[in-house]
Amino acid sequence: MPMIRLTVPSGALTEEGRTTVQRDLAAVLLRWEGAPDTAFFRAQAWSYLVELPEGAQATAEDDAPRFLVEVTVPQGALSERRKTGLVEDATKTVLAAAGLGQDDVLRVWVLVHEQPEGTWGAGGSIVRFADLVALAKGQKEQKGQQADA
Repeated sequence: MPMIRLTVPSGALTEEGRTTVQRDLAAVLLRWEGAPDTAFFRAQAWSYLVELPEGAQATAEDDAPRFLVEVTVPQGALSERRKTGLVEDATKTVLAAAGLGQDDVLRVWVLVHEQPEGTWGAGGSIVRFADLVALAKGQKEQKGQQADA
């Protein structure tokens, strides 16, 4: 299941951005994973916001806020094309939430962590990527049938 964590210096996000960024990033991740837009998959897209205390983040150059987006997905869930799209959209989402523009794009880093098969557990058992694909396919087909009805 996908998980996304945004680490930011405290006060670096706009008021609205702080309110919406977690769900916005989760939606970006689900879209690039190709997961169906269902309550089940949205509930499994965990999103964390970690706010660092003042002075906890700096570079050798300046104290301007930097943003770290860490994405964890099952190994094989994202092709190179999907990773590229995810990084681009996550960066845009964070910049918008901070009230920043394209000139600040290098202040956002996105790290994609692929969890090796057999090392992700949920609900007391190991979650396999093939099981997630089958579940997603079933939910997409069910959603299509409901739309046809």
